[in-house]
Formats: sequence, structure tokens, C-alpha cells
Amino acid sequence: MELEEAIKGRRSIRAFKPQDVPEETVEKLIDAARHAPSAGNIQPWEFVIARNLETKQKLARAAFNQEFVEEAPVVIVVCADKNRSSMRYGIRGETLYCIQDTAAAIQNILLTAHSLGLGTCWVGAFNEDEAKKALKTPVGIRPVAMIPVGYPDKTPSQRGRRPLNQIVRHETF
Repeated sequence: MELEEAIKGRRSIRAFKPQDVPEETVEKLIDAARHAPSAGNIQPWEFVIARNLETKQKLARAAFNQEFVEEAPVVIVVCADKNRSSMRYGIRGETLYCIQDTAAAIQNILLTAHSLGLGTCWVGAFNEDEAKKALKTPVGIRPVAMIPVGYPDKTPSQRGRRPLNQIVRHETF
């Protein structure tokens, strides 16, 4: 699959077939994520792979009862290590760079999954404290996104995008 095709063809999938995702495939997703750019090459990401039903149920509850989180065969929770980023970049590293860096890793996961015939959804709507409790995260580790992963049962149609002439400015706003 060509990159442009992956970018334009990827959709948020919220319905999955009851088919397992092989461990090697999940490893490919994490490998793609770790190749994302990061400020100062600090790589402040941590990935929690949830396959256990009980863990996925806790994550779904933390995600305001979005049931598809629980129903996916795998949920990858992408976390930011705030301490790792702040050691070099201070407060900006802690509050911004580690989030930007994990966002780049998340996009790599989404595009790689799509290229492998998998469906994903970037879930950012969740109670962070509940997610931390479910994952038993140590101090300084912040869950940034949950990514349910599986084989799509339904693929939604493409949604509209704002045209370039509405979003591009030259030199100044």
C-alpha cells in the first residue's frame, strides 16, 4: 500500500471481527511507533498491550464506557514518560514535547495497522486517573491514547475534509 493511499484510506474503526491479532503483528505496530520522530530523540513513549478481558473492561470504563474498546482483540495504550522529556526540556518537555512525540508514534501505529488490513481508532476521550489505575502506571507516566486494534467488521465511509484554501496561510495569519 502506498503512503498516500494509507493516509487517505485509514478510518476510525469501532467494530471488530472476533479474530485474534497475532503477537508478531502487534510487534510490527510497536516497531513502527518507535521509529517516530521525537524531540532530541528522547523517545518518551511506553506501550501497554492489553489483551486480557478484565483489563480491556477497565479501559472501556475509563473511556466513558466506549464498548468497542473492550470488544477489540487488542488495545494498545500509548503512554508518555513526562520525566524522560522534562530531564532535557523542562516544563515544555513535560507538558508538550512528550505529547507531540507520542502523537507521532500513534499516527505510525494507525497507518501501519491500516496497511496490514487492521482497523484502529485513536481514543483520547477517557478518564486519565482511571486509566492509570487500570494499568498500574508508575509516577510520571501519562496515558495519552488508547488504540483498539482488530480486523474491521465495518468500515465507515470517508468523511469530509476542509479544503486547503480554508486552512493554509502564507507568511502570517
